Amino acid sequence: MTELVTLAHDLVEIPSHESETRAGDHVETWLRDHTDATVERDPHGNVIARRRATDGSDTRLALVGHHDVVPPDQSQVSGESYVVERRDGRLHGRGAADMKGAVAAAMLAFRDIDRPGLVFASFAGEEVGGRGARAAIADGFTPDYAVVGEGSTGYSAPGVTDVAIAHKGRRASTLVAEGRAAHASEPDQGENAIHAASDAIDALRDLAPPETTVLGHDVSGSLVVTEIAGGSAWNVVPERCTVTVDERTVPGERAPLADLPGVRHELDQDLPPMACHDELFAEAVLGAARESQAGDPRAVVKPHATDAGWLADAGTTCVVCGPAEPGEAHTATESVSLDVLDRCRRLYRRTATRVLG
Repeated sequence: MTELVTLAHDLVEIPSHESETRAGDHVETWLRDHTDATVERDPHGNVIARRRATDGSDTRLALVGHHDVVPPDQSQVSGESYVVERRDGRLHGRGAADMKGAVAAAMLAFRDIDRPGLVFASFAGEEVGGRGARAAIADGFTPDYAVVGEGSTGYSAPGVTDVAIAHKGRRASTLVAEGRAAHASEPDQGENAIHAASDAIDALRDLAPPETTVLGHDVSGSLVVTEIAGGSAWNVVPERCTVTVDERTVPGERAPLADLPGVRHELDQDLPPMACHDELFAEAVLGAARESQAGDPRAVVKPHATDAGWLADAGTTCVVCGPAEPGEAHTATESVSLDVLDRCRRLYRRTATRVLG
């Protein structure tokens, strides 16, 4: 496990919340030094390494991660580096769980399994709307299959690394109500935008959250009003009110927010959900997961969006499988289990063998 710990430690130590360049440099250099694959650093900061298939194609199975992170807590920074500590069988530091530890595991699995058609990709900009993944897809990166090593949330049972066959997306919307201002002593002379927004909120509360089924598993979304802003003074009928809505989407479904009465719907962000409808591929990854651990891994649904959503939208069959421990990602005490990282490395290796033969 020494080389896994060293590689993960070195990646976590490199700051990559404002610029991913140095982290990308390290990933690229390591792949060039330790594999004979074709390694590309694209203009978007993504690092992609390919083992060519005999028919000339290079996109059968991709091991996918990202090397950017969210901004660290001040306690996680020392000079020009992130603070990294190994203790109690865990690696502590910004990005250890989300998701440089899994990137290291995937890099080693890619090195160890010399199979034609195997691809490794580490994207930039995942934490800011999948910038790197979207750019790579636009440039033609569309693997047949992908295992996205995102952990980031506790979608697995304790002590087990499960396989997410679906995840929710996130659509952020603003509902805008426009009225007409008037003095509050003569409310009939105006049109109250807050009242119009309230009517739309009442209608939203009656909407059924989107639902679907993926390989026999129920996937349920949600609709939540998270902010309301309107009015200019206590004695003025408000002429404008905005309502922020967080919608957790499911594959193939969206709430009809554009049909709500009296408001205009503005889309602020739409991170796509993911669904794996290929039962054979899902079972191949589950089989690799079972061979890689003593626990009983299951097919599960992940609550948060990942780059798998963008890949699935482009036609890649995806699952998500990584060090999914609760309460670690994006925290001031972020850490990852080294045993779980080693389990992921074994899982990725066995998946490549099962899928590529």
